Amino acid sequence: MPELPEVEVTRLGVDPHISGKTVTAVIMRRAGLRWPFPPDLPDLLKTKTVLRTGRRGKYLLLFFANGTLLIHLGMSGHLRVVPAGSPAEKHDHLDLVFGEQAIRMTDPRRFGAVLWHDATDPLPLAEHALLKKLGVEPLEDNFNSELLYQATRQRKSAIKQVLLAGDIVVGVGNIYACESLFKAGIHPEKPAYKVNRKSYLLLAQAIRETLAAAIQQGGSTLKDFIGVDGQSGYFQQSYFVYDREAQPCRICAHPVQRIVQGQRSSFFCKHCQK
Repeated sequence: MPELPEVEVTRLGVDPHISGKTVTAVIMRRAGLRWPFPPDLPDLLKTKTVLRTGRRGKYLLLFFANGTLLIHLGMSGHLRVVPAGSPAEKHDHLDLVFGEQAIRMTDPRRFGAVLWHDATDPLPLAEHALLKKLGVEPLEDNFNSELLYQATRQRKSAIKQVLLAGDIVVGVGNIYACESLFKAGIHPEKPAYKVNRKSYLLLAQAIRETLAAAIQQGGSTLKDFIGVDGQSGYFQQSYFVYDREAQPCRICAHPVQRIVQGQRSSFFCKHCQK
């Protein structure tokens, strides 16, 4: 599943092609994905200009004067910049056309979403049902170790599961949680309330550094994810533990282990992580 770095890489990739540009057509090749497309989306967007792009967690945001388009890539989705009018393939479900170029959404498993938040809605975008419970952004200034420490004093769940929940800090998905916990020296099964301030200081720093490095390297090459230019990311070449079961730890050479937490694989080094 595309995680925060992959969504941010997507945003950075599409932004030069659409910010300040006017939508000339909207082509919907099906009624929706995880949820129905807004049926009046062509009328809402045609002749409207993208003011700027943004991201909240794993949601890509396109801001218009009359509202905000929310795009979620789901489990297998990606956006590509293509020439307008390019023949569509089986899983190409939506085009936003900007003159001679288009942003095309491809989603083989159809777990993605395209939703509209109208500017006339009495609730602000931050109160949207899909956004309001999200935690702080890990790359913004209000994310820090003290926030993690204070928010986990009553959390008896494993620290890995607390990170994935997304209500304290958003966007630290499975790959990047494994990598961050390794760098901070924290065992993924350790109860969150037992992690001390010093360890949370290391963890907050590790989360920031891991996500920033992943974005810089174009994200990870996941099964279905590619960037908007059709190229794959290469952060997976830098993994310390993720998907490296039985391989030697890059620090101590002990074999990396794998366990299952909440139906997801956790990779760690029992020698380096306590």
